[in-house]
Amino acid sequence: MLVNSYNADVIEHNPDIDEIYVYEKAKHSPDKARLSSWWDNLKVFGRIRKERYDVAIACGSYSPTLERYAFFTGAKLRIGYRKKKTRTFFYNKPVVPTVGDEHEVIRVFNLVSSMGINGGPGKLILVPDVSELKRFEVYKRNALKGPSKPLLAIAISARIKANKLSTEKFIELIDKILLQGTARVLLLWAPGPENNPTFPGDNESAERITRKFEGRIIAYPTPSLKSLIAALAGSDMVITLDTGSLHMAAALGKVTVAMMTKGKARTWYPWKTRNVVIAAENAVDEIEVDSVLQAVNNVMAFSVERHGAKPEE
Repeated sequence: MLVNSYNADVIEHNPDIDEIYVYEKAKHSPDKARLSSWWDNLKVFGRIRKERYDVAIACGSYSPTLERYAFFTGAKLRIGYRKKKTRTFFYNKPVVPTVGDEHEVIRVFNLVSSMGINGGPGKLILVPDVSELKRFEVYKRNALKGPSKPLLAIAISARIKANKLSTEKFIELIDKILLQGTARVLLLWAPGPENNPTFPGDNESAERITRKFEGRIIAYPTPSLKSLIAALAGSDMVITLDTGSLHMAAALGKVTVAMMTKGKARTWYPWKTRNVVIAAENAVDEIEVDSVLQAVNNVMAFSVERHGAKPEE
């Protein structure tokens, strides 16, 4: 499997993958010269071509980058979505996308139908790093005292502006959850300052929230995807925006409350895990806090039953 350096940790321990090739996007390595990144990527494709793969599948909706990468593998059969009403030089088995809204998982799975593979896709698979999971479990044992309650992870970060929820609304939501006394709150965020041009983070928002609820919630820094995966794996429920944490929570089988825009909700909702999606017309910040709270309450009973955690009487 070919992945970029930013998301390679997501598939590192997947038991169904025999070989992982990692390329690098120049924007993900700002301290590295662009030509150096290109040269390293050229060597990656050289390794792939030496293996003489029979088939390359460009997993995703149409992308000019995907079709070029499929071609560079040197595979005899190259399958991928093409633009409607256009020809492609890069695929020799192009697939015309279907009309209508399909989940991205189904869209990717449909690419292999031309190889006689039918049926439907199963659940997502994500295996946490053992050492990171142990580290989080130690942190959780030391940080959480008192009666057993479900641990509710709240992931506050999203890079796309339309997918963001204001810090004020997150504070209001956490305040109402704590007043109910039905769950412990774990705050998760993308590390780094918000004005970082390459990897904007949410340190400022996380600091505001932790100051507001000092001693009442726990906040776990996640400097890597491995640490974020471990924190999600160690939680009982997840509230998330439309970002990577949504799909990682789904892959881990977590009860998920997702805040999304309507367009994305039709094709990127949490896959095959118990979930509630709250969809906004244009921007996530249009969503009312009470709608999120109601969704949490609706799925809380399932989480309590599944994990054996009992809300405080």
